Amino acid sequence: MDISAPVTRPPDLYGRPRSDSFMRKLADFSDHAVAGLARRGTPPRRPPATGTPVIRELVVAAKQQEAEDVVSLRLAAPDGGVLPRWQPGAHIELHLPSGRKRQYSLCGDPADRYRYRIAVRRIADGGGGSAEVHDALADGMRVAVTGRPRNAFPFAAEASILLIAGGIGITPILPMAREAARRGLDWRLVHTGRSRGSMPFAAELAELAAAAPGRVSIRPDDESGVPEAADLLSSIPAAGAVYCCGPAPMIDGVRRAFGGSRASALHFERFAPAPITDGRPFELQLGDTGRVLPVPYDRSALDVLHEALPDLPFSCRQGFCGTCRVRVAHGHVDHRDRRLTATERAAGAMLPCVSRAPEGERLVLEV
Repeated sequence: MDISAPVTRPPDLYGRPRSDSFMRKLADFSDHAVAGLARRGTPPRRPPATGTPVIRELVVAAKQQEAEDVVSLRLAAPDGGVLPRWQPGAHIELHLPSGRKRQYSLCGDPADRYRYRIAVRRIADGGGGSAEVHDALADGMRVAVTGRPRNAFPFAAEASILLIAGGIGITPILPMAREAARRGLDWRLVHTGRSRGSMPFAAELAELAAAAPGRVSIRPDDESGVPEAADLLSSIPAAGAVYCCGPAPMIDGVRRAFGGSRASALHFERFAPAPITDGRPFELQLGDTGRVLPVPYDRSALDVLHEALPDLPFSCRQGFCGTCRVRVAHGHVDHRDRRLTATERAAGAMLPCVSRAPEGERLVLEV
């Protein structure tokens, strides 16, 4: 479907066979507000320049508790229109009311063109984004996302597949399981977690298990013990591909055990930065201030910068979103990101969440 073509409003954002009065009124209010600004002489917004990400406004159509400390949000266009397509493994960048930007995997149905669904676990000692989703967002509130969904964890739909999810890592894995079932692939899914109460989407996984007997395994640690990576990989049907998302220890274990398994390929996505295992100490100088920040071997430049500059934005912390970009005025950068082009790097751009400098060097930043 051409999403630029006129579309009809869906009958209801919650599946009821009638017009959604709440969304209609919300859209009408927005239209009147914009018209009022125009009457007061507010100039119209200019279209974004080429290459500038489009900011899309959405509304929280529903907020739901999915597990202990996990809520899901269903996001829709204020006018009930269609949303850009996405494929399993994709994520969106959410703009929170505080100005924070965070990236969350889409965990709904790609065939639903009217709603995006994300799920967020509250992280008590995190950067504040998850707490803001839990505490500040409510039904009917407006939020924004950057452009279209992006995919750093694409699903290749191999004939034989093992899906491994740890806790909230089920979010990108669940659409993959549905897609594998829809295509008639030979697939298995293993979901691990601390306890059943902490593992989101239990009801949906139960429905999936009922429809595909023997293909879904739920393994709470308090019932089955913490699983060994080799044990998880033994569930693979034939010499297939493995898709894994979860905490760093689980992913690292699967990577170590992969060589001894019969799996043919391994795809994984972390929801936390990988530990720094090959870092060397270097220094950052904050512009012309002369202030120098030492970066130890086991910390990222972003971690050190954020302590000195609390307002420095960041999101993925894994080198693919570009939110934390800074400019290096002097010094050699060891680029480790998956976002910047050669031209951008030559112009001095750096993503401090993953990139570093050679041991003992100093990078002078324009901040």
